[in-house]
Amino acid sequence: MNIAVVGTGYVGLVSGTCFAETGNNVICVDIDINKVTKLSNGEITIYEPGLEVLFKRNLKEGRLKFTTSLSDGIKDAQIIFLALPTPPGEDGSADLKYVLGVANDLGNILTDYKVIVDKSTVPVGTADKVHAAIAKNIKCDFDVVSNPEFLREGVAVEDFMKPDRVVIGTSSERAKKLMNELYAPFVRQGNPVIFMDEKSAELTKYAANSFLAVKISFMNEIARICELLGADVDMVRKGIGTDDRIGKRFLFSGIGYGGSCFPKDVHALVKSSEEVNYDFEILKAVMHVNEEQKVFLIPKILKYFGNNVKGKHFALWGLAFKPNTDDIREAPALYIIDALLNAGATVRAFDPEAMKNVKGVIGDKITYADKMYDALEGADALIIATEWNEFRTPDFGKIGSMLKGKIIFDGRNLFENNIMESIGFHYESVGRQPVSNRV
Repeated sequence: MNIAVVGTGYVGLVSGTCFAETGNNVICVDIDINKVTKLSNGEITIYEPGLEVLFKRNLKEGRLKFTTSLSDGIKDAQIIFLALPTPPGEDGSADLKYVLGVANDLGNILTDYKVIVDKSTVPVGTADKVHAAIAKNIKCDFDVVSNPEFLREGVAVEDFMKPDRVVIGTSSERAKKLMNELYAPFVRQGNPVIFMDEKSAELTKYAANSFLAVKISFMNEIARICELLGADVDMVRKGIGTDDRIGKRFLFSGIGYGGSCFPKDVHALVKSSEEVNYDFEILKAVMHVNEEQKVFLIPKILKYFGNNVKGKHFALWGLAFKPNTDDIREAPALYIIDALLNAGATVRAFDPEAMKNVKGVIGDKITYADKMYDALEGADALIIATEWNEFRTPDFGKIGSMLKGKIIFDGRNLFENNIMESIGFHYESVGRQPVSNRV
């Protein structure tokens, strides 16, 4: 099939590359000429494990192309995906200006039947708005479909190539047939393609992400209670996670969720609810809990240092909001950095992929280490904010020798309390009892 993908951000580039991998001819469209030039020359613009191999292979085979011309990009396409930003406005609602802007342009240039697919995460009713925007000027038939993505950063290629389900919202049999044909290679193992109306598909994406955010924040509140009652959140997690009504995933406590999806989607669903006069109380509580959780380690750090960290120097491992990505949007590490700097401390950070992005946001407010152990030199304590695999089994002897004191504040519960106690560290984590000895 001939496919156009408008927007070469995270969703657009992953989607376009994976569609090309199954033999489709894909043209990706973006207004950023520098990005299009880089991509056309084989320079990938995002970090996502496994993507670069597929990207370069399909670029070489000519199945994946890039252009800044919308009219050229969509000319031969049977299906046009809109993978455009929907950033949150000041009130938390999703801003549809990019989506509707392209929809208006499509209405002026389409000359034959196309299926227009909303791949961006959009509020309920967006398909109707896109349809109206295109219909103002168009002189041919078309259909608008909602096809939300459920990609997890860090494993997005696997999620796309082997989805646990594909959700498609359409009332058109003609569009349904084309979408079924497109996704057939991705669901050969029998995972479902679920067809529904457009509004239900749009709400499905928000509902899924919001429910996962609820699970995360619930466990973070359980972690707080564990610390107050003397319980261990890891034991509680194992105790409830074996209940198949609850499941094992998204039950790990830590310093909150971040990224491009959960914060934005929860806010957007709350805003959409308000627009129909519904007060979504659970999600408002989730947002409140998550904002507090991002700086959950700060009171622990302040308490240890006698409520005064002015002049103290901290090593920070992890800047991305989660491992296996360079995404720093709403990353807890940024909130920790801000709190420490405001308290008069200094920070030296290391992250395998996200340091360039952090430099672009906060510049030289902190210093950066080329290697993980380099961040430790002369620091008063180590803070862990992202659970990269390389942080899980470090050389504790080296850590202890490089820090001024053997002190770790772990926001991702990477290590076991008894082990840390046995090797003489003051170790504090989330939802578990702190090791009492200080060195």
